[in-house]
Amino acid sequence: MASHAALVHYHEIGLKGHNKRTFERRLQENLAFALGWPDARRIRIVASRLVVPLEDEDPGAAIERLASVPGVAFVAEALVVSREPRAMEEAAVAAVSRAAADGARTFAIKARRSATDHPEPSVEIARRVGERVRRETGLGVDLTTPDVTCHIDVVHDQAFVYARKVQGPGGLPAGSAGRVVALLSAGIDSPVAAWRIIRRGAVVVGVHFSGRPHTDASSEEAVTEIGRVLERTGGLGRIYVVRFGDLQREISLAAPPDLRVLLYRRLMVRVAERIADEERAKALVTGESLGQVASQTLENIAAIDAVARRPVFRPLIGSDKQEIAAEARRIGTFEISTRPQTDCCTLFMPRTPETHARIEEVDAAESLLEVERMVSDAVSSMRWIDFASPVYRAPRAWPSSDDARSYR
Repeated sequence: MASHAALVHYHEIGLKGHNKRTFERRLQENLAFALGWPDARRIRIVASRLVVPLEDEDPGAAIERLASVPGVAFVAEALVVSREPRAMEEAAVAAVSRAAADGARTFAIKARRSATDHPEPSVEIARRVGERVRRETGLGVDLTTPDVTCHIDVVHDQAFVYARKVQGPGGLPAGSAGRVVALLSAGIDSPVAAWRIIRRGAVVVGVHFSGRPHTDASSEEAVTEIGRVLERTGGLGRIYVVRFGDLQREISLAAPPDLRVLLYRRLMVRVAERIADEERAKALVTGESLGQVASQTLENIAAIDAVARRPVFRPLIGSDKQEIAAEARRIGTFEISTRPQTDCCTLFMPRTPETHARIEEVDAAESLLEVERMVSDAVSSMRWIDFASPVYRAPRAWPSSDDARSYR
């Protein structure tokens, strides 16, 4: 008798060596979290696959949730049957018939025998099952470009049969590569940068610099919505919101106009570093793309990075705006990021910002500011939003959403 399961395949984890099992267990925990299951042991790791039982789940909804988890190459809705020949044939007929309901005319069978004690070779399994499917469905056989491909994986004492699969994001499971602090605006770029670093296994803690009290709360509302989208990955733990408008005004009154933007950015980095100290984050992440705006030239990036004590990752550095926008659409943040909103990026902007600053000039301009006090003011203004994540634990300094300084 067949049962239903989601068959989760990975790719990059399979390249790991002796620590492969650690990555598999992390992915197992993240998949259970995506389904709201308290016990990840319901998900079995079988021959480089993860088998998620679907008997008590809506298969379509469950597969959609599983396919959003970083580390997943693809998810298939599989029939789990015995290795008995007739059971495999009947499961394949059912899988192909369902997949061909949209008008398919041809099919192919791809069999793989991982269980070495199974006597029938993979080629013979495919030939035998294919003949049964051809007779019962009336579909033609096309081994080159079939409309439907039915996979049969013979593993241990079972066979998994499936003809439909949903692509996942690939990469590595969140929580397998440490913690980072990401400067997160409500624009198009930085959410994509955060998404890319989550996909590489990092846990992201965001920090959003609001223009309040000189702007409204629209950017804060948008970045919270963006957080809800990224929350689906399990790799976003918290977003800190810093009221930055008064500090920008202070800089604009004290510093040379052409260096304002770089001083804003350096102060942001210093505040992010303070948060990273408490969060025990190993790096900062920004959404900058080389040459996209005045502050993103090589010289200006170097002037900003000069105050960082940690590596600053820029996952989008070689991407253009069209590529970034296309990825924002794929992950679901584009529409949120393109709504009308006011944020700190438009405040107190000079007419002619410096594009090729020298670090010594920026250092001299920054010496006119009370930098340590400004960082302390920024941190004292912080509020935060917590997100559901299986891999994030709040720092002791700013413990949980029950704290008076968290957003409600």
